[in-house]
Amino acid sequence: MPAPGSSVKSDQRRRVVLGAAVACFARKGLYGTTTGEIAERAGISQPYVYRLFANKEALFAGAVHHVSELISQALTTAGADRSGPPRQPELAMRSVRTAYSTLIEDRDVMRFLMQANCATDEPLIADAVRECYARQVALVSELLDHDAAAVRHWFGAGMLDNVTLALGLADVDEPWARTLDGRG
Repeated sequence: MPAPGSSVKSDQRRRVVLGAAVACFARKGLYGTTTGEIAERAGISQPYVYRLFANKEALFAGAVHHVSELISQALTTAGADRSGPPRQPELAMRSVRTAYSTLIEDRDVMRFLMQANCATDEPLIADAVRECYARQVALVSELLDHDAAAVRHWFGAGMLDNVTLALGLADVDEPWARTLDGRG
């Protein structure tokens, strides 16, 4: 359903711009990316970007919300089977870790998340990143039966997954890489 005061077409364009923003910001960060690059990738004019978003920081914050939604959808899908006997904690952890790992195989999503953490000197972006974490903590907590230690473990493992993927450690055959990648 479109946002109040918008049309289906503008919502579709907004999603295309957010996808382009994630891809561009993932590579060059907040400060290295221009709205012109994002507009070009999205196939629209730069002035249209500014019709959708007040400034580059608002666009970046919108991209954070967009990625937060992607994460939430992946985790919710992974945790959808809550019927029947109580889930075993190890299986629940594995299910949500697999969902996250599958999502970050899209290196743009993974790199964007890292760039988002680095851009929190900007108050609007810091607020968006905090909201993203708050949403994910609440969701993962629910999926892991409100076990705070399991939630911290999940986030720690997810951060390690980010680093492992970013550095391409699956392709590095050295003891330190195998240790971090879980192969050694």
